[in-house]
Amino acid sequence: MEQNNHSLPLGGRRRGPHLIYSTIVAALGGLLFGFDTAVISGTTEWLQKTFQLSSFYLGLTVASALFGTIIGAITIGKPADIFGRKKTLYVIALLYLVSALGSALAWDWYSFLFFRFIGGLAVGGASVASPMYIAEISPAKYRGRLVAITQFNIVFGVLLAFFSNYVITELQLGPIEWRIMFGVEAVPAALFFILLFRNPYSPRWLVAKNRIEEARAVLNEFGTDNGSVDDEIEEIKASLKHEQQGEKEKLLSKKYIKPIMLAVLIAMFNQLSGINAIMYYLPHIFKMAGAGAESAMLQTVLVGGINLVMTMLALSVIDNFGRKKLMLVGSVGYIVSLSTIAWLFFSYGSEFTEAGSWVMLISLLVFVASHAVGQGAVIWVFLSEIFPNKVRAKGQALGTFTHWFMAAAISWTFPMIAEISGGYTFAFYAVCMVAQLFWVIYVMPETKGVSLEQIQKKLGIK
Repeated sequence: MEQNNHSLPLGGRRRGPHLIYSTIVAALGGLLFGFDTAVISGTTEWLQKTFQLSSFYLGLTVASALFGTIIGAITIGKPADIFGRKKTLYVIALLYLVSALGSALAWDWYSFLFFRFIGGLAVGGASVASPMYIAEISPAKYRGRLVAITQFNIVFGVLLAFFSNYVITELQLGPIEWRIMFGVEAVPAALFFILLFRNPYSPRWLVAKNRIEEARAVLNEFGTDNGSVDDEIEEIKASLKHEQQGEKEKLLSKKYIKPIMLAVLIAMFNQLSGINAIMYYLPHIFKMAGAGAESAMLQTVLVGGINLVMTMLALSVIDNFGRKKLMLVGSVGYIVSLSTIAWLFFSYGSEFTEAGSWVMLISLLVFVASHAVGQGAVIWVFLSEIFPNKVRAKGQALGTFTHWFMAAAISWTFPMIAEISGGYTFAFYAVCMVAQLFWVIYVMPETKGVSLEQIQKKLGIK
């Protein structure tokens, strides 16, 4: 009798361990995504001193990676289809490595911007390619849990970046401190590249390239949805044919206006909360509230930990609690926390008392927890549900583009408007979240437990 020890019950020997291994390795793209986007938070003051940057140019410097992210996210699809998801992940790993080493060794501001842009290309590519690869190697009954590993790794990568920055700050290395912070990323990037060698090609891509026997071998090892490899291959062929027909369908047409508006608005509100500005400038915000350098870094680690815990909690209940309820909870939490932060800056300016600093810390923890249970957990699930099959890929690309475009805009402008008034900055974000609350209550549909076809009917799409 076959034994299947230490593996998922996928119906065959050793399928579980290799499937889990391949998933975890692919999800390292997400971990580096989180690390790369958050690591700059510990370097902003050093960058400002080293390159003598005004608030405008500091914002541009932080946003430079996000410009790469926009391009990476909207262009990665074609290379992934032509060369395969696995080879695309190799390129992404190399981009992370080049960005980490180049940013650490940058000889002037322009070279630093270039290498951060390269890292942004990797982040944008990973945001698409890592979950795509995992979804295509996973049997349906494990797909949700396995793809969620990418989301876990993104948030874990943010926490690792905050913790790494804190440890490096404790070493008191002086002017090279910021270079070490960026250089650390080269280690997981190199590991990501090396570990990918054991990953197979995606069976879906192999079928698309008519490499049927290779696809059959992967499906035999990783399992199928219905127990039959031949039936699975035929289903993949039918799905590919359907997608080819759908490529001619135009997204920007009157009949898709409702899902387009839902996608654009949820992505805009995601960034109008100020989440990326806060994540990128978190130590700076703590210092504005009177914290010392080491204390600011330690508090940042605490925020990263809350983000991780609450994200995992939200992902575990999203299918039971519902997308709309999570967004309601998150919206109320946003409004309370952002309004409190705005009031603190109006009350204390730059002269915070100890009590004021503690209230600031608690408010930022509530803010990040609210994001994790609301927008952080819901946005990518919601974007994948509201578009019909024929235009789903194009619709998700539109939502992703809007998200990263707004992230760049908010991150660029934050230093300038915060320099004028921290109170007005956070009051603006709070007002935007009041608008989000009304949008959630009166406009956002609940998609929990609703088939994709029924969602389409709900939105009046024939």
